[in-house]
Formats: sequence, C-alpha cells, structure tokens
Amino acid sequence: MGPAETALRHLLDSNYGVSGRLSRLGGENRNFLVESEEQGKFVLKVTAGEPSATEDWEPRIVERLVEAGVALDLPRQVRGKKVRAELAPGTGLEGLRARLYTFVGGVPLGEVREPGRELFRDLGARLAEVHLAWGDETGLLTGRTHEWDLRELARHRSKLAHVSNSGSRRMLERGLRLFEGAGRLRFGELPEGVIHGDVNDENVLTDGARVTGLLDFGDALRAPLVVDLGIALAYALLDRDDPLTLGAELVAGYHGARPLGVAELEVLYPVLIGRLCQSLAIAAERRIREPAHPNWFVTEAACWRTLERLDALEPVPAGRALAANTGVAIHAEFNVDSAELLARRKALMGASLSLSYEEPLTMLRGRGPYLIDHTGRPHLDLVNNVCHVGHAHPTVVGALARQAALLNTNTRYLHPGVLDYAERLVATMPAGLEVCYFVNSGSEANELALRLARAATGRRGMLVVDGAYHGHSSALIDISPYKFKGPGGAGAPESWVSVVPVADGYRGAHKGQGRDAGEAYARELERVLAAAEEPPAAFISESILSCGGQVVPPEGYFKAAYAHVRAAGALCIADEVQVGFGRVGEHFWAFELQDVVPDIVVLGKPIGNGHPLAAVVTTRAIAESFANGMEWFATFGGNPVSAAVGLAVLDVIRDEGLQERARTNGSRFLEGLRDLAAKHALVGDARGVGLFLGIELIRDAETLEPADTECAELVERMKRRGYLLSVDGPLHNVVKIKPPLAIQLEDVESVLGALDEELTSMGDVSGGEK
Repeated sequence: MGPAETALRHLLDSNYGVSGRLSRLGGENRNFLVESEEQGKFVLKVTAGEPSATEDWEPRIVERLVEAGVALDLPRQVRGKKVRAELAPGTGLEGLRARLYTFVGGVPLGEVREPGRELFRDLGARLAEVHLAWGDETGLLTGRTHEWDLRELARHRSKLAHVSNSGSRRMLERGLRLFEGAGRLRFGELPEGVIHGDVNDENVLTDGARVTGLLDFGDALRAPLVVDLGIALAYALLDRDDPLTLGAELVAGYHGARPLGVAELEVLYPVLIGRLCQSLAIAAERRIREPAHPNWFVTEAACWRTLERLDALEPVPAGRALAANTGVAIHAEFNVDSAELLARRKALMGASLSLSYEEPLTMLRGRGPYLIDHTGRPHLDLVNNVCHVGHAHPTVVGALARQAALLNTNTRYLHPGVLDYAERLVATMPAGLEVCYFVNSGSEANELALRLARAATGRRGMLVVDGAYHGHSSALIDISPYKFKGPGGAGAPESWVSVVPVADGYRGAHKGQGRDAGEAYARELERVLAAAEEPPAAFISESILSCGGQVVPPEGYFKAAYAHVRAAGALCIADEVQVGFGRVGEHFWAFELQDVVPDIVVLGKPIGNGHPLAAVVTTRAIAESFANGMEWFATFGGNPVSAAVGLAVLDVIRDEGLQERARTNGSRFLEGLRDLAAKHALVGDARGVGLFLGIELIRDAETLEPADTECAELVERMKRRGYLLSVDGPLHNVVKIKPPLAIQLEDVESVLGALDEELTSMGDVSGGEK
C-alpha cells in the first residue's frame, strides 16, 4: 500500500467513518470506488486547484432533484466532519481535496449492446423530468462557463489546426459553421434553465431496458434546455446503425414530458453536430499535450465515424427526422426546389439581373454573418455589407416590427422618429453637415446629391473617378465609369462628365511613390479639372473605391484633391454607401481617414441593415439653395418604420462595439491577407481598411497581368467550402471582402486558413518574398 492510498484510507476513516477496498475508476477525473462490506459502496472524488463554487452547488442541485421525486438514482454527497477534506503533505496528493458520494449502480448506456427504442424514449423522458424538477433554479450557476460549455464552442476553432487530415478538418469546419449559424445564434430565442451539461453514454446508467441513474453534475450550468438534449443525442447515437430513427425516439420521449417549441427542434440537429465537433476539437488539442492519456480518447474514433455519417446528410431533412415523432412541423420555408426556382426566375425576371456563382445558391434564412441555403447549411457571408450588423439582427427586427404595428406613413406628417434619427445621424458627422434628406436606396441618394450640387453651383458638369460606380439610374450610369466603360456601356457623356485616374498605389501611374502618390494623383485631378468642357458642379468619389477594386487612395489624396476642386468653385461629394457606419474601424466614416470634410455625404446599404433606407447629409447653405420653390418629396423616405430601423442599427453598432470589432478583426484580417500575398505568387496585393478588404490576383509580378480566371476559380472554390466571396475590379481580378461587422475573430482565422489551402491547392506558392 503506497502513501497515496494510505492517505485516502485515513481520510475516509477519520472524516467519514468509512473503511473498505479502494479501486480507481475510469473516466477523465481522479475517482475511486470504495467498497465496504458493512457500509456498502461509495465514490471518492479527488480534485485539484482552489475550492470552487462547484463543490457547493453540485450537491445542492442533486438534492433539488431528490426533493422533487425524480425517478433516478443520483450520487448524493456524504457529509463528513469536513465537507471538503484536504489531503496531507508527503502523500503525493498535496493540494488535492476529496469528497465522498453515494454509489449509483447500473449499466452505462454505452455498454448496452443493442438498446431498444424504448430505452432511448425513456432517456428523453428522464432528461425532461430533470429539467422540469430544476425549474428556474439558478443558484450559483448564473454566468458559469467551462471548457465544455457548448455556447462557447467558437473558442475551440483554433484546435482544428491540430487535425492533420484535411478532409477531417474540413468536416469539422462545416460542423462548427452549422452549429454557429443555425444553432448558437438562435439561442436567444430559446427557453433557458439549469442543464446537466454532460449527458454522455457513461453518465447515463440503465438496467438494459430503462434509464435508472444519472451521474456527474460537475458540468452543470445555465443554458438553453435543448442544449442538454442535443448533448444526450450526440453520445447516445455514437456508432448507431440508424442514428436519426433512434434519435427521434429520444426526442419524442423528451417532448412527451416537456413539449419542445419549433425553434428548439430546429436547432437540435446543429447542437448535436456541435457537440461531436467540440469533442473532436478538444481531443485533437489534447493529443498534442498527452497522447497516451488512458481516458481522454475512448470515444474519439466513434465520434469521427458518427460525424462522418451525419455530415453526409442535409441539415433540414436530418432535423425533420429527429422531430418526426413530435408532431411539430419545422423548417416550413425550406420546401423549395432550386432548379424550379431558377426556371421561374428566367421566365419572370430580366436576364440582365445576374446571379452569383456557377451554381446559384438558394438562400432562405440569415443569422449574424451567415446565410443559410435551402438544405439548411450556413455559409459565411463575406460580401454582403448591406446587413451591416448581421443578418436578421433581433434588435433591428424588433424595432421594425414594433413600429410597423403602430404606424407607417410619410414625412408630410410630424413624427418624432425621423427627427430623433436625423439628430443621431448628424451627431456622427463633422460640424457643418447638419441637414438630412431620407430616401430608399443609395442610387436615389446619389441622384439627389447631384441635384443638390447643381442647385448650389448652377453648373451641370461632374468630376468622377475611373472605375467608380454610384448607382443604376440613367444619370448615375453616366457618372459611373465602371458601367459606361463596361459591357453594354455607351462611353462617357462627352461634354459634362470628366474622368480622373484612380488613385491606386499598386497599379496606377504613381504606384510605388508612397506618401508622394496622393499629391501626384491630386495633380492628375487638377489637370482633368482644368481641361473640363463644362465646369463641374462637384467631384464625387467613394471614400474607398469598391467596384473599382477595393482601392484605398494614398494618404493625402483627398485633402489635396478637395482643395483643387473647391478652388475651381465645385463641391465635394463623399459616397459612403459601401464604406460608412464604422466599417473602416478607425473612424465612423471612411472620409475621416484622410482628415477631410465633404460638402455632401451620401449614405446607403448598411444604414438600414437590409431595410430600404438611404440618406444625404449636407450643409445648411446647400440645403437652402435647393429650396427654390420646387417641392422635393420621397414617398417612403424617412417613414417611421425606416427611422426606427435606422436608430436600431446605430444602437447595435454602439452597444455591441462593432466599430471597434471592425478595427481589431479587420486589422488581423489584413495582416493575414498580407501573409498570403508574401506566400503566394498569385496574390499581388492585399489592401483595405477595417472590414473593407481585397486581394488582387496577378499572373506576373512585373507586368501585373490580371489573373481574372484564377480569381473566379478561387471564389468558386471558397463558395464550395461555405465562404461567400465575389470578384470585382475593372480587370475582374480582385477578391472583395466586406462581411457584416458581426463576424468573429474565429471566422477571420477560418477564412484565412481556407484561402491559404485553396491557393496552395491551385498550385501557386512562391516560397518567399515577391
């Protein structure tokens, strides 16, 4: 008998008055079976570290179940002279503590060779009984988290790097995305309560036909109740021949005791997948630390086999299969046929309205930074800067619904909402920009900006940037070289539109000039301005060019350009339709990056998070010049619902720190893209600010020959992996990246890893500096 066992025996005798044979139990924890001929069996739990709240509330929540009469055998703490007995020095167990529990007998679920459907149904019913018995009990569990908290699954994504097999790693990547996009982001809709947190096949005890006991409440916390059901499914279905049929019995048993809502049933399959992925990600990291651990990897192979089987299924049919015996219909809007939709679209809509990707996607839901297709699979949206704060953000949706239920009308009536919104919007602008006009789209806003500039100056001409896009009306096509120089374009209007070169530090005439490039490009503008046939009313430019190729003008460009424009008697219009509202991170508006103040600012896209809303903000003097007797009116512009939505978007940006997230996540994103540019010859340049980024693909570092087909191929490859990007730029060789600000740092790392793998797979690694 060694000193450790001697110490444990002494503790049992002195603190609990128990003596008997000790044997080590399996599992992750240091637990011992105590067998006494006179007193029966016990379990001695030995733990390390400082005393935790767990040691106080774990017996408390078990006693709650006992008091409620739950029909399960449960481990009850044995009270000794000391609740937590510390082990003496010199035993090899210094700093450890021990607690004694009653022994619960039974056959672990994982050891039942051929469990029948009734056993699964009984497990569901018993789990529901446990949840109902706990009721709203929170105790010390509020705010508790731990490594196995499924709500925090995103923090395990970095562990995927330890999975050497690329196919397995991608399968985990898909599973984590399914859990996040179709599961966790809906947790706010679900009933919460105390959950067991680890309903695995070793903690569930049976007599072979019924569930008789439940062990180990150490992972209990407060979370959506359905998370417990998903965890139970993950372990109960390991290596089962017909997992969804058996899973439907478990769900039905639970539903019979505690009816599940539609949202709970819809997230159940993603939660099941999430738990399998969590177990495998943690195992991958543990194999690096202690590959020979006797207990850590007992279910790993079964988890891989089960995840592989489930990964082959489409999430919506799989979710419906789990809910089949409840009588509850879920995923109602997913009853669509993509091929039929495509045929109907071709018959009913104009051919000039394009679709993304070689095989078009059918999107039916959105959550946070994810779009969810007709099969139920989430795709990480990296291009939809319209849903600025995240798809279907509950704060924005709630504001819209509440106001729509009260009133929606036009601005010919007084209403506080539009005035509150105008005040909030003006407060984000530099002094002097103080008058608002509200419309429904960026195109309408830019059209109005043209009218304002012409009314204020009495001129018609416009100064525009090559490659720019400002909208789809006839007048805006005329000032959008991206359109009038492109396919189907008729060229620039001869007399009143003057085009200045793109201030491009990578590809333009003044590339490589560093800080001097801004001044040099501004002088190019000055020369075009002097040669203009018609004196321009205004110079209009996006603060960062979007369709022009995600081009960030060199430092000092706008300050010098604005000076030249104003000296010529023209106005300066900043088109912030794509880059405003904190997207650049460092500032709320992208024009602030160059320390300039425009005369007119145009806002759109992110302003309403997908709701049709846009605005023009200008000076009092310009607004007064426009008030010449002709009424200006937009039927839906500034209506109460739109104002409520706009206010909600501003609230979310502030309350969730999204501008700061754009700064920090964007900084890491750009750093990673630049690492790719250093590694892959195909990536000529990585550029952008905040979460408005792009990489330009080239075939030759000297000639900068555009790699347009390669760019399209890379975007398609990423789409097949569940990452939505798109091609842009006049040469069609720029991958643009402008995700919702709700994107997480873990998403950024995942995208960078996928881009690296796909670029490598395309066979283009330079192996060093270019």
